[in-house]
Amino acid sequence: KMMGDPEEEMGEAEGGEHQEEKEETEEKKSGKQALKTFLPKDIEPGEELTPDMSAYEMLHTFRTRASCLSFDMLSDRLGPRTGYPVTAYLVAGTQAQQGKKNSLIVMKTSNLNPPKPGQDEEEKSDAEEDEDGEEETGDKEVLKTAEIYHAGAVNRVRICPHVTDTRTFVASWSEKGKVHIWDIAPQLTAIETEQESKDVQKIKPFYTFGGHVEEGYAMDWSRTRQGYLLTGDCTRHIHLWTPREADWLVSQQTFSAHGSSVEDIQWSPNEEHVFSSCSTDKSIRVWDDRAAAHKACMITVPNAHDSDVNVINWNRSEPFLVSGGDDGVIKIWDLRKLDSHAALFKHHTGPITSVEWHPSDSSVFGASGEDNQVSLWDLGVESSEPLVINDTEVPPQLLFIHQGQEEIKELHWHPHIPGVLVTTSLDNFNIFKTISV
Repeated sequence: KMMGDPEEEMGEAEGGEHQEEKEETEEKKSGKQALKTFLPKDIEPGEELTPDMSAYEMLHTFRTRASCLSFDMLSDRLGPRTGYPVTAYLVAGTQAQQGKKNSLIVMKTSNLNPPKPGQDEEEKSDAEEDEDGEEETGDKEVLKTAEIYHAGAVNRVRICPHVTDTRTFVASWSEKGKVHIWDIAPQLTAIETEQESKDVQKIKPFYTFGGHVEEGYAMDWSRTRQGYLLTGDCTRHIHLWTPREADWLVSQQTFSAHGSSVEDIQWSPNEEHVFSSCSTDKSIRVWDDRAAAHKACMITVPNAHDSDVNVINWNRSEPFLVSGGDDGVIKIWDLRKLDSHAALFKHHTGPITSVEWHPSDSSVFGASGEDNQVSLWDLGVESSEPLVINDTEVPPQLLFIHQGQEEIKELHWHPHIPGVLVTTSLDNFNIFKTISV
């Protein structure tokens, strides 16, 4: 079973063996097996993880024709909302086994509802395999897609948050070392109408920059300045993109204070000239783009993690940064005092692959790791005493563990529906809402 809220599923410790014997007797009488909190472990041959649907308000799985190890959520025009059914718009980039089979996939997944009483995930498996774009009738979830040919695998894809009536820009990092800008407005129109097509369209990018020395992964659009973009590569160079009337001016003077590959970049959500970055050199740096490139690094945290720092995310309303590293550790940083981390969580047993703060609850964030776990955390839980579950100590801030996917690479919260989370992995996408967040 997947783990729900530890505090809700934990039994009382007092009572010892007598309490356990009483529970076993009651189980035998009722014919039911009591639910117990599951903590992640290696799955034995013949074992299979199945979700405890009582821990989820909603859980759906869908697949694309090739693995998508990077995606982003579109801030749609439906606006803030609650209730069901859920609709989500995504843009994902494939990493197909054959390089010429890669694409950007613009997706609309809709008619997503909570499970019916007594319904388990196996009963919905037919919907996961259906990619024919059915009418939004009945209880069937609907997935509509429009694809654009992409030269090479997509290392990372990010949607510009400033969407206009005529333009929706998406940036993609190609394994071939180029960064492309795409206008996906026609594809969004297609998935909203009967023009949807399963054919991969071959169109030219709106703009392409080939000035990076090598490929990269780091990329972020500014939320405070329309059209401003940062891209970082595996040779430690960060380029600033300044929008012009019909294209972008990409800086030739790069921000290059890191000692090795730049893994992630984040613009400040409220200071328009400030951004942060992390690297395989173990450091986190804070920059000001108004300064000359060689002087723009204002703050350096030299050994932020014991190994590569893979991902960072900037809290939208509090001066906090969350980071995740190859060491499997998650750290919280107070940007007012960066000489030491404000909090440290060691739960994951593999490198951290993604971290993101909840868009409206400033104390909650999610993380994913190479241990095939998605963990949800709440810094609002002030207790410092660990919970003990099955003889294992668990941080009290750990709300929920989601499993069932292999090689989870990215997670993103739905921008308009509180608590809805989307994850991508080697085998599929999950979109879900837990009872904990």
